[in-house]
Amino acid sequence: MDTNYSKIESKLILFLQEEVSKIGFERVVLGLSGGVDSAVVAVLCKKAFGPNMLAVMIPSDTTNPIHMSHALSLCEKFDIEAEHVSIKNMLHSYPLELKTKLRKGNLAARLRMSVLYDISARDKAIVVGTSNKSEIILGYGTMYGDTACGINPIGSLYKTQIFGLAKHIGVTDEIILKAPSADLWEGQSDEEELGFRYKDLDAAMFELFEGELSKEEVIKNGHSAEMVEFIAARYEANIFKSKPPKIASL
Repeated sequence: MDTNYSKIESKLILFLQEEVSKIGFERVVLGLSGGVDSAVVAVLCKKAFGPNMLAVMIPSDTTNPIHMSHALSLCEKFDIEAEHVSIKNMLHSYPLELKTKLRKGNLAARLRMSVLYDISARDKAIVVGTSNKSEIILGYGTMYGDTACGINPIGSLYKTQIFGLAKHIGVTDEIILKAPSADLWEGQSDEEELGFRYKDLDAAMFELFEGELSKEEVIKNGHSAEMVEFIAARYEANIFKSKPPKIASL
């Protein structure tokens, strides 16, 4: 797993500049949650585009205010232009009795992306994604919600690499040190919901997907059989999320 974060930073900044230019845009917009993934993308975009970027904080009624505070502190440190749009009223306009906790979280994620794409149209900007490789492999994201974007600079980085890059580029400690959370409902924790630590998941996934080892080989290397089976099952069940819709061939 590459930990040369100076090289990674340079490559990702160049990637953003070149690919956004190829698409024909000069400005970018992203959702800033107060988590480490969006924080890393925000700083990379600031380095790549200077003032031609916008970070949008999009809380719902279940968003922990501390995350918005952390997002604002990051913007102040790096002089990032920020906008605040609440989806509370939009979320509650949909019949509450029809929503489970998971469905409400998914709806919130899709409403946030609707806001981002509307702002992107207003500002003639492309939406930059914030999903990392660990989440993509595990299908840990909402289709047409947090996984939607026009370009994604961190989709080849595992979560543990995201933490290393965050430290390297100066993301605030309050963001780096807190437990990862998609913040889709009150008290939600990524690792608690997944049942395993990212550190352990990433080590096994790296062997499976980068080393191309079999499940049996990865287990033999000392990784939990339960966790390896969990990864394989999640990957197979959610691989459709990372592919474009299948179009019938006539």
